[in-house]
Amino acid sequence: MADDFISPAPLNDGSDADFLEAEVSPEDQRPERQFCVFRAGRERFCLSVLEVEEVVDWPLVTRIPLTPSFLTGVFNLRGTIVPLVDIAFTEGRKAGLSPKHVVVAELESDVDGQRIRLGISADEVIGTFSATEDSLLDQAPPEVPHCRGMLRHDDRLALVIDLPRLLEVFSVPVI
Repeated sequence: MADDFISPAPLNDGSDADFLEAEVSPEDQRPERQFCVFRAGRERFCLSVLEVEEVVDWPLVTRIPLTPSFLTGVFNLRGTIVPLVDIAFTEGRKAGLSPKHVVVAELESDVDGQRIRLGISADEVIGTFSATEDSLLDQAPPEVPHCRGMLRHDDRLALVIDLPRLLEVFSVPVI
């Protein structure tokens, strides 16, 4: 009975050597970075996945009076108050079509070393994409000061958000 389950010895026809030769050496591999790509208004944007804490469905947002138009409000994320900005506010959203998701980004503050959370309104989260340096373009449109370049993915371009610059351009009051 035990003899029924003995596997045959592997054939050594040299195919293992061909497989090993086909592997790419570490020197030939280009480092890849992953990006979270989302749409806000008519534009696609992306952030490094290292800067994205999470993506959540549209929360209950508390509006704050006398704030700039790009500041949608604040929301409660498991006990933490997170400001929510709409980087597509200049395009004007159609009435009744509010964003469906929030990309929660996090970066370290230069002042006191604390982590700053910021919610970015997103109409659609497209997904995560791996990219090599060849897929990244260093040029960003001059009318989009909070971006540092573009990512080429799926025959499209996404604007790469510079998170520290985003906080300068869309300065969120301390809440």
